[in-house]
Amino acid sequence: MRLYIIRHGETEWNVKRRFQGRSDIPLNEEGRRLARITADALKDVPFTRIYTSPLKRAYETAMIIKGERDIPVMIEPRIVEISFGEYEGLCCGKEHYNIPDPEFMNFFDKPEAYKPPKGAEGIEELKARTADFLQEIVHNKDMENDTILVSTHGAALRGLLSNINHIGIKDFWKGGVHKNCAVTIVDVKNGQTVIIEEGKTYY
Repeated sequence: MRLYIIRHGETEWNVKRRFQGRSDIPLNEEGRRLARITADALKDVPFTRIYTSPLKRAYETAMIIKGERDIPVMIEPRIVEISFGEYEGLCCGKEHYNIPDPEFMNFFDKPEAYKPPKGAEGIEELKARTADFLQEIVHNKDMENDTILVSTHGAALRGLLSNINHIGIKDFWKGGVHKNCAVTIVDVKNGQTVIIEEGKTYY
């Protein structure tokens, strides 16, 4: 089995550095352009199936890369983005920073000390659900010869990678947030995962 794990294309909230989380923000034109470039680079990859987050930005990215391939597309809630609860839509950019909790940036800077805002999801929960998805896929004997596209989000992708690399919460962001439409390739043999290439962009 080979997995191609991609972060969705750019959105307007990415540009404005607003926390998206579960907010269903579509791709902008630049995001679609990046997805088309990536699709062209991956046009000869023999994908057999696609798993995508239910959010528009990930789904549209997946469908652009799918192109004319006649393959199943599965909506997978376990790879949806982490929820920021009542802080969704707020900005972490220097010019318009408006997050009221002075310790919120522990999310990036000290994840082991991060305390989710009201209605949000914790990093441990994110790791658990992405691990559940990953284990279900890699141990499925019926798919051991498949080539699979997984279309997801920045934090959810780090959740998947932290499980692949057996990384704890303290080092959750080791490697940083992948760029929009960056692709990570993972080989799977006998339920064991090996990263072949991480965060590659084609633009």
